[in-house]
Amino acid sequence: MARMRILIIGGTGNISSHVTALAVERGYEVTLLNRGNRALPAGVRGLVGDAGDPDSIQGAIGDETFDVVANFRSFSPQQVTDDIRIFSGRTAQYVYISSASAYQKPIAQLPIVESTPLRNPFWQYSRDKIASEDLLVAAYRESGFPMTIVRPSHTYGESLIPIEGAWTTLQRILDGRPIVVHGDGTSWWTLTHSRDFARAFVGLFGNPHAIGQAVHITSDESLTWDEMARQLGRALGREPQIVHVASEAIAREIPAMGPGLVGDKAHSVLFDNTRIKQLVPGWVATTPFSEGAREIVAWYLADASRQQVDPELDAAFDRLIEKHG
Repeated sequence: MARMRILIIGGTGNISSHVTALAVERGYEVTLLNRGNRALPAGVRGLVGDAGDPDSIQGAIGDETFDVVANFRSFSPQQVTDDIRIFSGRTAQYVYISSASAYQKPIAQLPIVESTPLRNPFWQYSRDKIASEDLLVAAYRESGFPMTIVRPSHTYGESLIPIEGAWTTLQRILDGRPIVVHGDGTSWWTLTHSRDFARAFVGLFGNPHAIGQAVHITSDESLTWDEMARQLGRALGREPQIVHVASEAIAREIPAMGPGLVGDKAHSVLFDNTRIKQLVPGWVATTPFSEGAREIVAWYLADASRQQVDPELDAAFDRLIEKHG
């Protein structure tokens, strides 16, 4: 039997590296298309191209066809328009990585299901994902373009610290200095380890029931932001000193954080994962954040070069704590 041919655009990032490794483990013929800036994982073939340049993609793949194309590097409607043109008739399934941040904000009803309206007036990133989804849905309805839309929600791995400030915040915990947590710290959030995400995602490859569908892939574990900070603190052997600051105040002091906070993380989320469990029978997320937090801390402490403090961000946290602590 011929091996399934998989093209992954990206393939070496926080989420996609686990997808790549699992696809290889399952015996698929895996090709990565990216800029070639990172070493290729074992067992994959590399093509050099720029996900933002359709001519570059076309030149890299030539006249090849694939059973599945998964694009982890698509962030604009124009990229989706180009991909529909390039891959129409050349793949049996095109998997688009959207975002659960596309679901309506403020959220009108929990739990969130795939039919929850898509609307986010706060974050351009989310609006671009919504517009991209609209193009794919139209292409499926009009021409049968074999798309599957996947919406992750805050998927992390050992190198991605899923609280604001990343290592700068963890260093503050280690130093016994207060950290900033948005809101009152009691809103609910869902974290999903990229290993768990990969098992569900790869389970969609070649799945005829996934064609034309949108599905989120999220853990069943819900945590408050305070509890996330405490679990990271436990992994560090320190109890964090938490100062609560309104998301809007953080956005004013640190504008780069504003859209992601006000447009996503400030809102409690709870997901109904029925659809992904129907599409990939037996799948369930198995990595609790208590385990993930220990992995994160171990990875950063293993190499001092990873422990980079952003001095401007650190100073901004100090200003917020002085004003609101």
